[in-house]
Amino acid sequence: MANVLLTQQCVRSCPYCFAKKHMADSEPDDILTWDNMIYIADLMESSNEMGLSLLGGEPTLHPQFVDFVMYLLERRFHVNVFTSGILSEKMFNEAERALSAVSPDRFSFVCNVNNPDKSPFSELENVRRFLKAFGHLTTPGFNIYKPDFNLDFILQYINEYGLHRHIRLGIASPIPGQHNVYVPINKMKDMAKQIVSYLPILERLKIKAGFDCGFPMCIFNEEEIGKLYKHNSGRLSFGCGPAIDIGPDMTVWGCFPLSNIHKKSLYEFNSVHEIRDYYRNLHQKVRTEVAGIFDECDDCVYREEMLCMGGCLAHSYNHFLKEANVRFKEIYQ
Repeated sequence: MANVLLTQQCVRSCPYCFAKKHMADSEPDDILTWDNMIYIADLMESSNEMGLSLLGGEPTLHPQFVDFVMYLLERRFHVNVFTSGILSEKMFNEAERALSAVSPDRFSFVCNVNNPDKSPFSELENVRRFLKAFGHLTTPGFNIYKPDFNLDFILQYINEYGLHRHIRLGIASPIPGQHNVYVPINKMKDMAKQIVSYLPILERLKIKAGFDCGFPMCIFNEEEIGKLYKHNSGRLSFGCGPAIDIGPDMTVWGCFPLSNIHKKSLYEFNSVHEIRDYYRNLHQKVRTEVAGIFDECDDCVYREEMLCMGGCLAHSYNHFLKEANVRFKEIYQ
């Protein structure tokens, strides 16, 4: 599923944000045009890819946000929107009228929530308003950027607002050459133990917690992996494959933490499959140079068998960012 940025403007300034550089460099009028949306939809459909995620920044800041969603639904795409849940009064009313009754088989939200203790009251009021209206369409997402995180407030949100009983756990990654907050490599096992500590209450509440990309397998011991495997009904992934992110200016890149590297024009490709193959081959060259985030990744049988990808590729880029250009030349382009 490709990710389409409607705008690079946002309503929050999260310390872990992997899009910070993009938002800082973007202009207020840097938004996706109708012509570009139609081109992207045509490319997706011709590639037989009928799922799209709409991102930002905050995608609901785009003045045609609802019109874009309705257009894509009319063309029979499944549309998933990543949002903070912080909408203007005008956009909230427009979205509630048009989208609240759309089937969850066709349309969904991932609402990336922050700990209320770290959020201004005005943001919390907006988030709660959003969840009350769209909870039945919403999966909560949480980005872990320190090992001692707290999920209690998300469990409350799920039960209070009828959210999908699944939490999408992401792990904040470094932006090569930039500064953001993320879980340091030497603290990842502490983070892993915190995740596993939540399994008993998640299972009592019949809530699943699944991983986004970038989690290395070896931060969990064998007993913990067994618990996670059972918790997720056998669906457990430690992958880190290329995402396809498309910017408002029709640039494309392999994933957001690497958005400052290897940007291409969407017009250079004839299909989504070509884009995916290009970045998959490029990322494999990086992994040939630096197998993963730990030294042990070089000889790891689970990495060789593709059961684990060795953690987020952004860590690997950071490994040789300041060195002389002695590796595959494509890496530095």
